Amino acid sequence: MKARRNKRYQDEVLKFSFDLESNLIEIQNELIYKTYKTGRYRYFWVNDPKKRLVAALPFKDRVVQHALCNVVEPLFEKRFIYDSYACRVGRGTHAGASRAQKFLRKTKRKWGRVYCLKADISRYFPSINHSVLKAIIRKRIACPDTLWLIEEIIDSGGDESDSPKGLPIGNLTSQLWANVYLDQLDHFVKEVLREKYYVRYMDDFIILGRSKRHLWKVKREIERFLADKLDLKLNRKTNIFPISQGVDFLGYRIWPTHRLIRKSSIRRIKSKLKAFRRKYREGKISLEKIKATIQSWLGHVKHADSFNLRKKLFNEFILIKNNGLNEAALNIKNNTQNHQRPLKK
Repeated sequence: MKARRNKRYQDEVLKFSFDLESNLIEIQNELIYKTYKTGRYRYFWVNDPKKRLVAALPFKDRVVQHALCNVVEPLFEKRFIYDSYACRVGRGTHAGASRAQKFLRKTKRKWGRVYCLKADISRYFPSINHSVLKAIIRKRIACPDTLWLIEEIIDSGGDESDSPKGLPIGNLTSQLWANVYLDQLDHFVKEVLREKYYVRYMDDFIILGRSKRHLWKVKREIERFLADKLDLKLNRKTNIFPISQGVDFLGYRIWPTHRLIRKSSIRRIKSKLKAFRRKYREGKISLEKIKATIQSWLGHVKHADSFNLRKKLFNEFILIKNNGLNEAALNIKNNTQNHQRPLKK
């Protein structure tokens, strides 16, 4: 079951699974008779890489959302453009960064001097208009029972104004609807503005052009479309600049010839390593958890030119506990060196 993947030993998952058949029948009956109501959200803050308010639902509701997405996601997926990379099978940040770099190389060969419009939506998830989203969904889904469930889930996570807005970060359906919402922008950029070199990852996107003047015009057209059709606006940090200074996108600083890790990412891992040394010395964190965090970070940085960075960070990374050297900790350092220096294409 997708809903319990990597969570099967959590208390609420074990409780649901213990009486699985009865719980699934209960969900089925609530959906048939339209008595289902989305459960109470539990909110918490996460700070990596930036502070976000995340919402978590009871396991029962996560089961319902997985079942819903299994049915409706393929209907929307076949309409999505190729260069939308968030929350899609076979896409993701690494694929999006590689596509952006491919476009940088191609436009550099084609035009010589290239400029980038880098933009993101201001407060995207809290700004999604429920009425607009429902109208978009109704264009693809006609089943009244399915629409009832979709709208019940959408309305459960918004504000309480006369024109409710907002999708809770953390819902499986929120990821899908966020993609569906900005799919309108994707088709506008590709089919109306006819921009070939466009890559979007959720609410972040880049467009490459041969002149600043052209991209400023594109930006104005996008701002008008977002305001009129989607009730959204661009972040004030949206900018146009030459690609010679690198494009900060999807966790990397990207040039046509190479790719580096964001400075903020390097600062965060340095801070974590420092904290790991202290917590491990005090017995407040396990070696396994430290290794898992480091390997996750390495999975990200190995897609950039980071050989020297990894060598510098981990050559001196030694964990000491109870006034003695823990030999197993040294394996972290050794494992980080196994990645070969990436080849420049």
